[in-house]
Amino acid sequence: METAKPIRILIAKLGLDGHDRGAKIVTRALRDAGMEVIYTGIRQTVETIASVAVEEDVDAIGLSLLSGGHLEMVPAIIERLNLEGMGEVLIVVGGIIPPTDHNALKQLGVSAVFGPGTDTQSIVDFIKNQLHRSEKS
Repeated sequence: METAKPIRILIAKLGLDGHDRGAKIVTRALRDAGMEVIYTGIRQTVETIASVAVEEDVDAIGLSLLSGGHLEMVPAIIERLNLEGMGEVLIVVGGIIPPTDHNALKQLGVSAVFGPGTDTQSIVDFIKNQLHRSEKS
């Protein structure tokens, strides 16, 4: 019987923000749920995140932003991923994202936006459900 490979997810702190407690909590929850998590640490660039995503052949990317640059940086990441042939990777965003910007991010291709206080199990469940559905397609 063949064992299913674990979900590989990249968690990245995009931009100059240095606060990473939330990203580390999510990283631990995903790891405890059986996912292989690659955490890049703070102050990552668009180019670095895309490069690591390609190199690590991830199934999903979680971007953490608190600095307010989400409407500039997330589209740049998506564009770079498309150029690298990773346009189908699941992207979720977390951090301080005003509710008025959630739809704009989703229209760009972000699957979900998680704010402060989101239960980590709901993040785990969302990622597992989304990737399970895409594997059946």
